Amino acid sequence: MKLEGVHHVTAITGLAQENVDFYAGTLGLRMVKKTVNQDDPTVYHLFYADEQGSAGSDITFFEYPGARPGRAGDGMVHTVAWRVASHEALGFWEQRLGDAGAPVERGEAALAFSDPEGLRQELRISTVSDPPLLADHPEVPKEAALQGFDGVRAYSSRPDASRGLLEALDFEPAGDGWEARGGSRGGLYAYDEPPDERGAAGAGTVHHVAWASEIDEHERWRARATAAGAQPTPVIDRFYFRSVYFREPSGVLFEIATLGPGFTADEPLETLGERLSLPPDYERLREQIEATVKPLHNPRVAAGRG
Repeated sequence: MKLEGVHHVTAITGLAQENVDFYAGTLGLRMVKKTVNQDDPTVYHLFYADEQGSAGSDITFFEYPGARPGRAGDGMVHTVAWRVASHEALGFWEQRLGDAGAPVERGEAALAFSDPEGLRQELRISTVSDPPLLADHPEVPKEAALQGFDGVRAYSSRPDASRGLLEALDFEPAGDGWEARGGSRGGLYAYDEPPDERGAAGAGTVHHVAWASEIDEHERWRARATAAGAQPTPVIDRFYFRSVYFREPSGVLFEIATLGPGFTADEPLETLGERLSLPPDYERLREQIEATVKPLHNPRVAAGRG
């Protein structure tokens, strides 16, 4: 029983349209689901991924309009890392992100940048054989496209306290951190010394990182987390996948999310993300929700790709 790497990463935005412009425009990802936060259905929950909406490529955002800028601190994820194919891909992104006004830092085999609200991300040349999870954008050549997550880095003042839980979840030491590697994909998790300034949740910060589980193993992962001292929630049906949540000892909020049913549960693959999708329990609120959230312009649709 192995976790199949990162399932998704969820962050916070205060600016939904600017968020769409950056992730579905500049980064060339596909908006695969436009829905609402199931714990607060008055606000958007936006999902971006590859063409199929695959776990392992899915960065999502809760939109809280006008949210104050946050900053990553102790017990928070501070960097989201993606895979790309080559040095040439890094060069493409250095130019494209720079032209878009994003601050970039080029390294030997990586490129660091921040989104418009300060969420730090990194592109790394892939060193694994995991199938690339590609989105199709007319301005992003296939050979340069993002290939899915490589992992995340978090701040922790006591990383050793997390060892027992990570080992119980079958993470294995890898480089300066840990890896959750299943039969198809892997994802990295590492810690850095926290800054002196206390962290603050807000726009541009990560809310949680989710790790991928086969559906028939989900309850067993929950039991493993409980046995290792975590306090997971009951299984929550998010319609597109099932979830359990708990904080690991560093303070980072973990989710274990199932591989399925997936985003085509209520929309055909060809038109994912083009309309407001509501899980069945929220459909009765459609009129109220549509009157509350602002319409969004999808640059990929305008460019001829949904």
